[in-house]
Amino acid sequence: MALLTTEDRAPRKVVISRMAVGLIVAAVFLIPYVTMFIGSLKTQSEILSIPPSYMPRDGFQFSNYASMWDTPETPVPYNLISTIVISVCATLLVLLVATPAAYFTARFRFPGKMVFMFLVIVTQMLQPAVLTAGLFKQMLAWNLHDTWVAMILINAAFNLAFAVWIMHSFFAGVPKSIDEAAQIDGAGKLRVLFTINLPLVWPGIVTAVIFTFVTCWNEFAASLVILSTAENQPLSVALTKFVGQYATAWQYVFGVSIVAIVPVIILFALIEKRLIGGLSAGAVK
Repeated sequence: MALLTTEDRAPRKVVISRMAVGLIVAAVFLIPYVTMFIGSLKTQSEILSIPPSYMPRDGFQFSNYASMWDTPETPVPYNLISTIVISVCATLLVLLVATPAAYFTARFRFPGKMVFMFLVIVTQMLQPAVLTAGLFKQMLAWNLHDTWVAMILINAAFNLAFAVWIMHSFFAGVPKSIDEAAQIDGAGKLRVLFTINLPLVWPGIVTAVIFTFVTCWNEFAASLVILSTAENQPLSVALTKFVGQYATAWQYVFGVSIVAIVPVIILFALIEKRLIGGLSAGAVK
């Protein structure tokens, strides 16, 4: 068997050191989630016990998840449905409006274009938490208070600027000669947008989808004010119901947090391949 030379050993050391650093970084990010998951399988007395124990002493309490779903004060199944409906609809609305807006600003010149783009980025400074009183009054005037439609509009409005800005950068990176060649071949503007440009800017669309969906999923302040019915409230608001003035059901807090994390993880798992596919498609075309 041939002995490894010094040159052969050096790359192996580099690979091992990178793997070690990667494992340490992964552990730093994963340990809190593992701890939260294990905490959701403990009894409340075990979580508050002194000295604390990392693993449950009385076995894993999977019944916590069953009782969490059946809590009368906090209808978690309805809260999960509310979160999914609001997040998905708001994300689709943002894409529906932001895609043509970003394409138009990147491809055409019009008076006040720079002012418009400046206002788009300035609106990122406004957050629902600052405007909750005004939003509440506006939704009352529109008779949309305590409805999913109100939260869909609010979430879409506060994420639209970022989506336009991100996709504008991707559309601007596509050479205009591609559009001109397609139009010479007889393609209309809509066909140029949907069949030529969208496959090339797919990574930007994915970025906008991820940012918008996660932001809508985690939105709290406006939902707390606008949605008063327990069944209409999202998980971010329902989570606070388990935190009382004198006691906190930590096992349910951890359980609801795990339930709230899983859909986001699934989204990233499903969209990762499409992101890579979009990058490859852009490189080929």
